[in-house]
Parts: sequence; C-alpha cells; structure tokens
Amino acid sequence: MQEKLILLQKELGYTFKNPELLTTALTHSSYINENSCSEHNERLEFLGDAILEIHISEELYKRFPNAREGILTHFRSALVNEKSLAELAGQLRISDCLRLGIGEENQGGRTRPALIADALEAVLGAIYLDSDFETSKKIVLSLFKKKFPKQETVIQKKSYKTQLQEFTQAHFHYTPEYELVSRSGPEHDKTFTVRYDSPQGFAITASSSSIKKAEHQAAKLALEKYRKLVGEFK
Repeated sequence: MQEKLILLQKELGYTFKNPELLTTALTHSSYINENSCSEHNERLEFLGDAILEIHISEELYKRFPNAREGILTHFRSALVNEKSLAELAGQLRISDCLRLGIGEENQGGRTRPALIADALEAVLGAIYLDSDFETSKKIVLSLFKKKFPKQETVIQKKSYKTQLQEFTQAHFHYTPEYELVSRSGPEHDKTFTVRYDSPQGFAITASSSSIKKAEHQAAKLALEKYRKLVGEFK
C-alpha cells in the first residue's frame, strides 16, 4: 500500500508533510466500522468539495470575463460532477489506495463512481489542510487543465439545478437551496433524501443514490411544478 500512496502523490504532484491526512482521505466509513481507527473521509470530502468550487469558480471567472453568472454556473457544473471527478480519480488510480470495509469491498465499492469521486474530493481537502490555499489551487488547476471549456464552447443542455436557479432568480430574485433531510440504507447502497422549499409555499422532496443526484431530481420536480404555476415558462 505504501508504494501505491507514493505513486498517487507523484501523480498529484504533491507530497504530504502529514501522511495521516492522506490516509484519512482514503478511508471510507465502512472501514472504521470493522477496524480500530477513528476517522473516515467524509469531513475531508466536505472540505474538498468547497475547495474545488472556489478554485474552479475563480478560474472560470478569470477565463470568461464576459460570461453571465448562469453560464459560469453551467460551466462549473459540467466540470465538477460525479462523472468528471470519477474519471480524474480513475486516472490517478485512487481506487487502488482506498481503505474499505469487507462488505463494501465485496459489493464492488472500489469501482463505484460516487465513492471514488468522493475520495478525490477528500484528497483535495487533505492537500489544502496539509499546505495552503495557493498550493491546493495549483493542484486543482493542474488536474482540470484539459477539462476547461474553450471560449467558443456552447453548452446545449442545462442541468435541472441550473435551470431552476436561473428561473427563480429571474422571477423571484431567489437562489434555490436544498436541505438533506435523511440518509438510509447500508454503506454500499445508501439513499439520500433532500428537500427544496419554494418561496411560493410548496415543498419538493426527492431521493437518490447521492446528494447531488437527489438535488437534481428535486430541481426537476420543482421545475415541473413551476411550469404549472407560470404558464409562459418553457
């Protein structure tokens, strides 16, 4: 395992001063249930998600000085999503370094896109804690350098979350927020339920295999509701 961690750090272009941070970033919650360690990677994943958002947002802001907020949001969504992160994690071979519980391992957790995407976010959170803002930015931009859109790129289909955000901002000067209301099921097959409260007085709940997917489903259902309330919306 040590050789794999050395290789991962080489691929990242960063060597940890505190290797325990990297170990934690690669420790799934299923592992601590079966072994004598106290911390898994969910807190680092939370931090890494925020680090990704600020670095990618800043870079898009600089690259596209004339782009509207909705377009920048759309570009960011195309860059930072489960599929994109899982692809990058695959290139880094993060799955080879994961510490999983036996049940998660047997259920194919090492190949689950959501799990390895989350692990990449955790690793980026760990890099930030181990170094500083500018170093984490350098690593993020290096990882995504081939994924940034060109100036002339046109995105044909907007995500439901983006459509909902643009609609509510235009009509109600309101930015949608989603609340995680529950998570259930075994570690290898969790279900997440989120809630969207509309300023117009209705609420939408939706469930899926990840928080992001549940949010997208809630946005889709909210848009359908708004279509009935606002006839001119298409």
